[in-house]
Amino acid sequence: MMTLEIIFLGTGGGRFATITQKRRTAGIRILGEKINLHLDPGPGALVYSVASGLPPEKINALLVSHCHPDHYTDAEIFIEAMTRGMTKKRGILAAARSVLYGNETCGPSISRYHQQMPEKVIEARPGVRFQVEDLNVVVTEARHSDPDTVGFRFENEDIGDIAYTSDTEYFEGIGKHYEGVRLLILCVMRPAGKPWKGHMTTEDAIKIVEEANPENAIITHFGMQMIFRGPRNEAKLIESKTGVPTIAANDGMHIRVGQEIEILKNRQKAQLGLEEFFMRKK
Repeated sequence: MMTLEIIFLGTGGGRFATITQKRRTAGIRILGEKINLHLDPGPGALVYSVASGLPPEKINALLVSHCHPDHYTDAEIFIEAMTRGMTKKRGILAAARSVLYGNETCGPSISRYHQQMPEKVIEARPGVRFQVEDLNVVVTEARHSDPDTVGFRFENEDIGDIAYTSDTEYFEGIGKHYEGVRLLILCVMRPAGKPWKGHMTTEDAIKIVEEANPENAIITHFGMQMIFRGPRNEAKLIESKTGVPTIAANDGMHIRVGQEIEILKNRQKAQLGLEEFFMRKK
């Protein structure tokens, strides 16, 4: 049976978390037998990939959800690694329109020089579908200060679906993009009671989880107010309101999705029951 390993190389987001590195801003690596995908390579993605024993030259897909530095900063050097130092057309680059071509507010953030080297370049717009080896990737809608921002849903018949919202505010219908996923990764920048237009708060996450009804949820991409409030407490609030097991990701957290969902400690299998996995204290 296929398995995927999800590695949270960074769980920080927003300007001040990025500047201070109170939480890393290195994005997420997704690994499978044939898959080596990096999602939103913000500042530190290269350094923490190397430090974690994840050679960037082994990447075969790079996904960038939008044109803000905490999501794209290391993208060009990852393309150079993926293409063997710009010597071989190789891999997939899927990125929001703003990242590739720019829009009225930002970008482009990946040069034409770098865009010419991946084997395939995909403009990620809501509804677009593409393959990364055994994964079917569906681009989902998001609403953020970069109007071209997107999320991603990763589909596989063997293990079910996982999804990543990227930065977004709540809007009517967002939950339908993530209905029935086994694992929903939400970028929750702000804690409850601290709204910021274009970003997700804990209250927004509760509404999305209620609508999508995933098996499990993980929150990440924390801004400074969320870091000071305590992401674990906000995750408990989401779980208490929705009934969906929810945890807050930590820098370096490894999760394996297969027949079961596991946390891996030091990349070694540590089989956990669901209650242990979600760190609930009754």
